Amino acid sequence: MTAPVIIADDHPLFRGALRQAVEGTWPDAEVIEVATAGAAREAADEVAAQLLLLDIHMADSRGLSALLDFRQDFPAMPVAIVSASESAAVWKAAMQLGASGFIPKSADLSAMKDALAAIGAGDVSFPDDDGAADADLEIYDKLASLTPAQRRILGYLNQGLLNKQIAFEMDITEATVKAHLTALFRKLGAVNRTQAVLIAGKLDVDEAATDLAR
Repeated sequence: MTAPVIIADDHPLFRGALRQAVEGTWPDAEVIEVATAGAAREAADEVAAQLLLLDIHMADSRGLSALLDFRQDFPAMPVAIVSASESAAVWKAAMQLGASGFIPKSADLSAMKDALAAIGAGDVSFPDDDGAADADLEIYDKLASLTPAQRRILGYLNQGLLNKQIAFEMDITEATVKAHLTALFRKLGAVNRTQAVLIAGKLDVDEAATDLAR
């Protein structure tokens, strides 16, 4: 792999560790280091990156929403999650949402390189499955099935915006908002706005890990 690799993590020391793993795996690869999800998006817009290493807790992002955004907007770019959380609920949710791998921040250099090599070969790399935390994972399939417009509306619902306000923000009619809401509720299996927002909360991996571990 010689195409650029984007490392998105807000901890310089861990970015350095990931850079070392990337350069040890693909010595000729260009490494682009950024500290926010927004900067990672700008980099992905500018270069045909063959891999994004994405921290799920940065200043402008929390949880798995950023993963879902990147998978929808850059479907050809593999995304591997890096996280200090090693809960099975978290990495299984990431896998369900289309991640190509999960690299715990506790992993040593050799383990990181093994994971990168597997992903670079077109495989996936996740921790061994102990069979735990399988309940409710189908919700991530439902969230991944939302269109970008439906995802945006779900975000506005989370902010408490009314249909009229959503229509203004998206420059569409209220009738179009209602049509999107109908489709959104159907995909999520929700009967109202409150249920939809609660389901969207599963993308917060801290809450998801707690819920799925019960």
